[in-house]
Parts: sequence; C-alpha cells; structure tokens
Amino acid sequence: MAALLIIIVIVPLVAGCLAFVVPTRLARLITFVSGLSCLALAVALGVGVHVGPVTFGFLRADALSWVFLVATAFVYATAVTYAIGYQSPASATSYQHRLFAGLNIFGWAMLCAPLVNGLALLWVAIEVTTVVSALLVAVDRTPRASEAAWKYVIIASAGLGIALFATILVYQAGTQVFGESYDLTLTQMIGAGSHLPVAPIRLAFLLAVLGFGTKVGLVPVHTWLPDAHTEAPTPVSAMLSGSLLAVSAYAVLRYVQICRPVLGAEFTGAVLMIFGVISLLVAAFSIMLQRDLKRLLAYSSIEHMGIVCLGISFGTPLALAGVLLHVLAHAAAKGNAFYGAGVVMHAYGTKDIDRIHGGLDVLPWTAPLFVCTIFALCGMPPFGMVRSEFMIIAGSVGSTTRIVAIVVLLGSTVAFLGLARVVTRTMFLTASVAGAVDAPSPRRGEPSAWMVAPMLAGLAVLVVLGLHPPAALTDLLSQAAGELM
Repeated sequence: MAALLIIIVIVPLVAGCLAFVVPTRLARLITFVSGLSCLALAVALGVGVHVGPVTFGFLRADALSWVFLVATAFVYATAVTYAIGYQSPASATSYQHRLFAGLNIFGWAMLCAPLVNGLALLWVAIEVTTVVSALLVAVDRTPRASEAAWKYVIIASAGLGIALFATILVYQAGTQVFGESYDLTLTQMIGAGSHLPVAPIRLAFLLAVLGFGTKVGLVPVHTWLPDAHTEAPTPVSAMLSGSLLAVSAYAVLRYVQICRPVLGAEFTGAVLMIFGVISLLVAAFSIMLQRDLKRLLAYSSIEHMGIVCLGISFGTPLALAGVLLHVLAHAAAKGNAFYGAGVVMHAYGTKDIDRIHGGLDVLPWTAPLFVCTIFALCGMPPFGMVRSEFMIIAGSVGSTTRIVAIVVLLGSTVAFLGLARVVTRTMFLTASVAGAVDAPSPRRGEPSAWMVAPMLAGLAVLVVLGLHPPAALTDLLSQAAGELM
C-alpha cells in the first residue's frame, strides 16, 4: 500500500510535464489516463487506510486524508475527461498544451496536500496550488481573466502568509515539548495532545482559520473566489470549487485536530461557527442577486463551505461524519454544476442568466443532468447532500449550539430559492414566457459526449451517496470522524 502513495504523487506530475511537449492528441490521452489512474489508486488506497495509517517517507494517509484525496481524485478525473471535449475561443494548439499541462499539475498539487506528513509541507502544497491555479484562471488571456487571476494571487498570497505565521507559531509551541529541532510532522503534533502551550496555539489556530480560510472562501476573505470561478475555463472552475476549497478545508481540519486538545472544543468551535454562519448567510443571500451563471455557482460553493465549517464547529461524531460525506457530495455536485454551466454557455454563447431559456429543449442530456445537480446542491433527495446535511443538523442536537442548526436551515432555504429561480428560468421557461431580451436561439444537440459523460458519473455518485453509501465508505467516514475527535 505504501507504494500507492508514491505512484499517486508521480503520475499526474509526469503527465503534466509530458502534456507540454507531446502532440495535442497524445496530451489528451495522457491526461485522461492520468485522471482515471489517480482515481483508481485513491480508491484502492482506502483498503489500506481502513486498517491504519499508511506511511512512506514524508507521505502519510489516514482515513481523514483519504476522504479529501478521493474527492480530489474524482474531480480531477472528471475534469480532464470534460476538458477533452471542451472548446474555448482560445483553443489553439498552444492553448491546449497549457490547459492540459496545467490541469495535471494542478491535480498533482491538490493530491499531494492531503498526503504530506507535516504542517510545513501542507502549507507548501497549498501554496503550489495557488500558483498553478492562478495561471489556469488567466489561461484564456482575456483582460477579465487576467484581472481575476491577479486578484486571486494577491488575496490568496496574503492569506497564506498568515497561514505560514500560524505554522511558525505551532513549531515554536512544539519546541517546548520536542526540543529545539524536530520535523513538525502531523504524527508528532497530533500525538502532543494537551502538552502544547495554550497562548501560541490559540493565536496559531486563529491565524490558520483566517489564512487557510482565504483559500476555503470563507467570508470576509472570499472576494477572490467569485471572479476566479467565473473567468476560469470550465474544467478549471470545477477543480477550483470541487477540490481546491475542500483541500484548503482539510488544512483547517488538521489544525482543529492539533489545537482542540489544547484549547478545548468550545474555543475552536466558536471560531469556526462565526466564520461558518457569516459565510453561509452572506453566500445564500448573494445567490439571490446573481445574473452570471458561473458566479451563481461560485457563491453556492461559499455557502457549502460555510456548512462545512458549522459541521466542524458542532464537534460531534455524527456532525463530523456528515461534514466528510458533504465534502464528497459537494465535489461531485459542484463539478457537475460547472460542467453543465459550461455546456449551456457553449450552446447559448453567454453566461447571462436573463438571456438563457428553454434549456430542456436545446440540450437533451445536459439540461436534465444540470437540473438534477442543482436539486442536489439544494439538499433535495435522493442525492448525497440531503444525507450529509441531515447528519450535520442532527449532530448539532448533541451540542450546545442547536440554534445554529436553524441558521443552516434558513441559509439553505434562501439558497434553494435562488438556485430554483435560476434553473426554472433557464431550463424550463421559453424566451417569451421568461421575457428574455435579445435571447439567442441555439440548435438542439450536445456539443460533445466527452462533456456529458462526467456529469453522468457525478450524478451516479450523488445518488449512491444519497440512497445507500457503501459500507466500506461509511466505515471510513466514521473512522475519520473518530480521528478528529
């Protein structure tokens, strides 16, 4: 099993390097094989992780890291599949080389993050994701994309600078337990328990939530996210929303795991609860105001990251298992949502919600899949998010913060109304009924089967997670929640 760790972190990096130099058709094949291979390897690693942590040098996988690894691998696999059929206005040969190489290296950085055994290495991995994803946001070389990429770099770099200071503080605190020189591995820091000094750990936790929360998209350090998700190519938007936010949340979870024995559940829970409530409510009401289809989905991502923070703040085993299931369901759903939005934009030539109409008549496959995905994001049965959100809300019953469960329901309801309005207008109503002005009239048909296949896979995952998750997966989620406790 240890060999799987090495293979997972080598395959996408090699694929990214090859995609720069080989012919375009071969670059597509290499990228496709890399995505599917990493997903298969991540699933196989779950067998070893179920027995106990798998380690090899500076790499380590336990049940908690496996959840984020498999979520990232799934989005990576579906995004590169979608990219084969994706056509941008800038789709020249050089553009294709940059896109496929960037997708592989981006996937490599995000797969490394949950596998590295150390807080410093974790910070480095997430910093690499920033550099690579910023280049991908600007890959279309439009003025708006370049502006969004610069905004992302500036805000995310400031946030990660704060997170680096948190890492330094944790190291300084550890010197009082391990001596002046040690490796800052997760194994050591988690094993330190309550022996770490309180004052530096308290400050480190606050800075870590604020710093890594910038990459998670938590309000008020979220302002880069709507622009970056909107201007990035569609497969990049899917990876940003479905994987990058989750990987950054993984870093926050590791700090929770280290700091909670020192600070107590009340302090760590209160900090995350504040960020979660604000993020959920701001995003939910922002969804109601959006007129750009991809920007709408970006605010939906912020809403769901708020739900994740609230679930962590509850701190009960059921709520934490619900959070981890929510990470998996959100990866599948948000990838699907951006894939569907990309096909709609390709068909109608616009992201303007007011100019999109009659999608069910134009896109026989994508439109129904997109509608089902939006229902999944709204927490409707039979999809995975209804189960995960129920577990999070039910988990709050065992805590002292049940009132926050009402906030979750309120925010989710407002977001549902906003998303339902958009999907009704764009998919069900004709131009005359919707009152669309200067609305395009695209021809009926799908642009590419490569763009539909990932949506079918994502919807299948959402149904399985909602109706009957495999017993092995349920055991691993419970095991990961136990590690967090």
